[in-house]
Amino acid sequence: MPTVEVIKASSKRLQGVHRQPVHMSPESLVRISLLQTGQRLPLVVEPEVESLDLFEWASNNHAFIDKNLLESGGILFRGFNISSPASFERFLPAVSSELLNYIEGSTPRSHLSDKVYTSTEFPASQFIMLHNELNYVTTWPLRIWFCCILPSPQGGETPIADVRRVYQRIDPKIMEKFAAKGWMLVRNFGDGLSLPWQASFRTDDKVELENYCRASQVEYEWLDDNRLRTRQVRPAVAKHPVTGEWVWFNHVAFWHLSSLAPAVREAMLAVFDEKHVPYNVYYGDGSPIENAVIEHIAQAYNQETIAFSWREGDVLMLDNMLVAHGRNPFAGPRKIIVAMGDPCSNRGL
Repeated sequence: MPTVEVIKASSKRLQGVHRQPVHMSPESLVRISLLQTGQRLPLVVEPEVESLDLFEWASNNHAFIDKNLLESGGILFRGFNISSPASFERFLPAVSSELLNYIEGSTPRSHLSDKVYTSTEFPASQFIMLHNELNYVTTWPLRIWFCCILPSPQGGETPIADVRRVYQRIDPKIMEKFAAKGWMLVRNFGDGLSLPWQASFRTDDKVELENYCRASQVEYEWLDDNRLRTRQVRPAVAKHPVTGEWVWFNHVAFWHLSSLAPAVREAMLAVFDEKHVPYNVYYGDGSPIENAVIEHIAQAYNQETIAFSWREGDVLMLDNMLVAHGRNPFAGPRKIIVAMGDPCSNRGL
């Protein structure tokens, strides 16, 4: 978890009260606008025709969606009456070549249908730091979709940030070190503070898990019959496979111990030594990442963070390599559902 200052800094960028028109789409059935003048993330697409079917419109406008997603990083489809998991799932084949399961997951979610999940089921009072989904696996989703079934009456925004711009904000000396060394993720399963390995790897079979780890460049170590430790080293930066742009693409700030709230960190370290905490990150050679470096990275995210209030039926489509996402604390009921698709294994390095 980030510091209180990080949460406050993120909240300052709340947007979405006034939209500034940009132009009419060539397709003429939709209206294109911005949440704020000069800010193209996310681009807002709304129907100009009552009861316009989003699946049908998207199916006929792949080139428009692809072009604008790469330019802006995210598209907010608003006002299309996507009011249920079924209507959300119906829309997805129009914008995805293949949907993905949540393999190597790190947070609890409920599986709603074939490949549609709830968003992270994490205490409402907690901020979830920005991250690109599953960037620590060898094959990750290039696209991710969020659908608002029920907006929270207070808070609960999904803050987003363009990681092309985050990359540009990071000190060149810090960037050079990460580019040279990469980063290491160490996970400990079986102590009750993270997902069990069976849920994360979607199998109860140890042999199947071991085969997956070997194929996915994940080192594994059985600490006892049910306790597992994994290590994986990944590049900290990547080139987008389509645009060729450099992006900051890792979970370094997300899982570093210094990002935890002080009380949480102290309580955890009172029970576990650093080697046994559920998650921790290092430089790729195993050396510790300095707290000041994590603070610098967190500030880079904060300076690019954008948030808007959800409306019922909103669908937010992100390029998962161009845009990171998180979650603001909230009060009251909230239901956001998620799908991931378009598998990618090319970091362009």
